[in-house]
Amino acid sequence: MPRDSASPRLDAQYAFLMEADRLKTVERANQLMDRSRFENSAEHSWHACLLALLCAPLAGADVDIDRVIEMLMLHDIVEVDAGDHPIHILYDTDEIVAREKAAADRIYGLLPEDLAVSFRATWEEFEAMQSPTARFAKAIDYLAPALQSIGAPEQLEEEREIVGGNLRRGRAVKTKDILPELFEFTKAAFEGEVPEGDLARRFAFWCESDRLKSIYRATPIADGSRKENTGEHSWHIMLYALVMADHAAPGVDIALAIKMLLLHDIVEVDAGDTPIHGAVTPEAVKAQEEAEIKAAERLFGLLPADQGAMFRAIWDEFEAAETPTAIYAKSIDRIQPVLHNLSDDGGSWRTYDVKLHQLDTRVGTKIAQGCPQLWPYIRAKCEPWFVARGAL
Repeated sequence: MPRDSASPRLDAQYAFLMEADRLKTVERANQLMDRSRFENSAEHSWHACLLALLCAPLAGADVDIDRVIEMLMLHDIVEVDAGDHPIHILYDTDEIVAREKAAADRIYGLLPEDLAVSFRATWEEFEAMQSPTARFAKAIDYLAPALQSIGAPEQLEEEREIVGGNLRRGRAVKTKDILPELFEFTKAAFEGEVPEGDLARRFAFWCESDRLKSIYRATPIADGSRKENTGEHSWHIMLYALVMADHAAPGVDIALAIKMLLLHDIVEVDAGDTPIHGAVTPEAVKAQEEAEIKAAERLFGLLPADQGAMFRAIWDEFEAAETPTAIYAKSIDRIQPVLHNLSDDGGSWRTYDVKLHQLDTRVGTKIAQGCPQLWPYIRAKCEPWFVARGAL
């Protein structure tokens, strides 16, 4: 199999990203707002990043929101080995700390050394909760489960007891001095009041976005056990953008690319997902584009006007794919499904009878445009699968 000169580094980056995919199988105590199932830690990480971006206007000048988002992208990856620990169950804290440190050693250790050091430092800063940025990120992580419970149309008595205890005497109390506006909003909403104003509008948008966790894609998660949902997909490609940043072209703003990928698929709440190998006619593509524009108008319109305009501008830039940052983000969005299909013995390639030349045209050209080093590497991994099946 041909390899380029960067392959040892790419091998390490790829290994980490595929290992991180296992976070999609770590179940949490929280349910989705529609009560259809329990949430996993990958989609929780995406939803926490979104809450952080929504609450950016509440942050002090000493809080770096871009780093907050990085912390929330990375914070739960240790759960791949250590598992999730619901706040209402007693655990040996020292044992959990030891297990999570061992997990951090192993999982972040899969990366090239420079990234391993950087990502581990980000995780440790988050865990220490000493810097203003880490305190803000922790506050978001502490309040997100309560807000998710409160946002569900159906309230469960056992869950309300857990949330109430957390807001009165649990770790969420720590957020009172870090994010007082969000803490008071959460407490008021829990007690049945109907808060008004900008926070209420942000919360409505955040609740709508929870539905993205129930939009299923054609591609599987890496172990092939089920289809991937769009919420966890969004988290994973944000992580791809961060891990693969050294392969971006000059002029790419990685922090903005991550925000693009955080927001890019929210329109699927209304418009649904259209597989790239499924909707290939001009009519189908046009219909999907129109549905997504209509969805963007409704969903971003839920937000305060200034924030809605900002989010819509980020989404529009991504969709136009004209700036170096948007081209990079679009490339990243195409990489992950290819590697997942390969991991699952073809995945959606088998479903749609995809040939190698179609993969080149529909996917490879877009990846090569934003990440020219990556497509030769990825194609070399894929080609044997297609050759073995005569699907050229």
